[in-house]
Amino acid sequence: METFSDIIKGDGLTLVDFFATWCGPCKMMHPVLEQLKENLGTKIRIIKLDVDNNEEISAQYNIQSVPTLLLFRKGEVVWRQSGAMGLKDLMNVISQNS
Repeated sequence: METFSDIIKGDGLTLVDFFATWCGPCKMMHPVLEQLKENLGTKIRIIKLDVDNNEEISAQYNIQSVPTLLLFRKGEVVWRQSGAMGLKDLMNVISQNS
């Protein structure tokens, strides 16, 4: 079974959505992330991490608010933002970091 560390250390880009089930803006991000996956396919890996069920990882990356998006390349954070985003803005971030 892959661990979080294994996933983010992969060769490609990995977008991690730190979210909570009770968070309204987090729920708004779900369809945006679905569209992003449809548009980019295998060019990016997208995972969702519930902060309430993954407190240790959330603390490790100093997650203070949700949603918080982190973009990893080979285990390193190359971009970070808190708050909901639209698909166009997220696509721009991905293309700038590809």
